[in-house]
Amino acid sequence: MAYAAPHTQPLETSTGVDNRKLLMWLFLGSEALFFGSLISAYLLYRNRNLTGPFPRELYDIPFTSVSSFILLMSSVSMVLALAAIQRGDIRRMRIWLVCTALLGILFLSGQAYEFTGFYDRGLSLRTNLFGSTFFVLTGFHGAHVSIGVIILLSVWVRSLQGKIKQSDSLTIELIGLYWHFVDIVWIVIFTLVYLLTGR
Repeated sequence: MAYAAPHTQPLETSTGVDNRKLLMWLFLGSEALFFGSLISAYLLYRNRNLTGPFPRELYDIPFTSVSSFILLMSSVSMVLALAAIQRGDIRRMRIWLVCTALLGILFLSGQAYEFTGFYDRGLSLRTNLFGSTFFVLTGFHGAHVSIGVIILLSVWVRSLQGKIKQSDSLTIELIGLYWHFVDIVWIVIFTLVYLLTGR
C-alpha cells in the first residue's frame, strides 16, 4: 500500500485566495459591523446627556492626536516587518515586529492615561450616555489593540526560537491585516468621536 504524502500546498478557494486570508477578511468584515454598531450608538446618543461632564469639557485633542499618530506609525512598521520576511530577512522582521508592538503599547498607555483623567474628572460608565458609549467603544478598541500586541510578541518569540521562516510570510501578512484594521477603526473613531462631535 503506497503512502500518500501530506498536502503541503496552500489550500485556495475558487477565487484563488488562500483559505486563511479569506477567513481573515470575513472576520474583519464582522468586526467592521461590530465597531460600526458601537460608533452608531455613540453618535446617536452623544447629544442626549442630561448631566455633565460633556465631551468638549474633557477631550484633549492635541494629546489624542499624538496617540493617533503613534498608532499610525505602527502600521508603517508592520508593513516593514512583512516586507522583511518576504525578502527572507528574519532579523529585520523581528526588529519591526517589536517596534510595532512597542508603539501599540505606547498607544495603550496613552489611552489608559486619558481614561484615568476622564474618571478623575467625573466621567465613568454610569455617569451619563456619553460616558457609557464612549468607554464601551474606546474600551473595545483598546482590547483589540491589546490582542494585537500579544499576537505580535508571540510571533516575535517564535521567531527567536527559529520557528518563523520566509515561508511563513502569510502569517505575518494576516497579522498585518488585523493590525491595519485596528488602526483604520481608530482613525474613524478619532475623526467622528473626537474631532467632529467633541467640540
